Amino acid sequence: LTPRLPSRPRRPRAMGERKVLNKYIPPDFDPAKIPRGRAPKGGQIKVRIMLPMTICCNTCGEFICKGTKFNARKEDVKGEDYLGIQIFRFYFRCTRCSAELAMKTDPKNGDYVVEAGASRNFEAWKDTTEEDEAKARADDEENNEMRRLENRTEESKREMDIMAALDEMRSLNARHAGISNADALNAMTANTRTDKERADELDAETARAIFKEQRAKIVKRIESESDDDDHAAAKKARVDAPAVSVVVKRPTNAAVKAKVKSTAAAAPPKAESPPPAGLGGLLGDYGSDSD
Repeated sequence: LTPRLPSRPRRPRAMGERKVLNKYIPPDFDPAKIPRGRAPKGGQIKVRIMLPMTICCNTCGEFICKGTKFNARKEDVKGEDYLGIQIFRFYFRCTRCSAELAMKTDPKNGDYVVEAGASRNFEAWKDTTEEDEAKARADDEENNEMRRLENRTEESKREMDIMAALDEMRSLNARHAGISNADALNAMTANTRTDKERADELDAETARAIFKEQRAKIVKRIESESDDDDHAAAKKARVDAPAVSVVVKRPTNAAVKAKVKSTAAAAPPKAESPPPAGLGGLLGDYGSDSD
């Protein structure tokens, strides 16, 4: 058997740190010492995009469907913008022949424009123009009187809304024509102060209600001076009044004996009855003599 080689010391795994939100920052950390990365060449950065339309590669004829994902390079189109909105250009490659394709944004129409390397597929909904829409509307109204009436009603309503909006804008402009910047600032400051005072009053009322509720639960009634005087007078009257008590005296043994003797002395002596005549009398005499 081959001898077992000593195992190498295991390195601490760092898998537990990949989802941690808080990182350790040493006390001597200085962000100024972090090396700055170089700016991308030509102002291009790598991004992940999804194809917004179906295109056909001009080199190999491969159709690339809408929704295909690419690793692309994005750059700002210099000298082009629309109402201050920056236009971006994207470079990516064909999935079959790796030919470079380019497209850029079109903020005016809310769409994209294919610049080089490919052509966009025909889309019927994008091929319609205002003239085609007007012609289709006229054909629809030619044989349908109700449709024509509905369209005229919608047009008149739209015109009335536009005129109302214009009148409102004119009235606002006329109203603001005589207001200076200082007056506008003063009005805004007053509104801000009013809102702040209203908020402070609301907070104060809420605090008073809360304190009142808590005080009703824990604070007892404090008696006034008049209540204290009445209470003291009543207490004094109760103390000064003599105590009413009933004492029941129990007779002693000597008193009971004396009462019995007096009762016996007051009672008259009973008279002795004469002995019965006959044999009973003899027996009675005989008995008394023998005694």
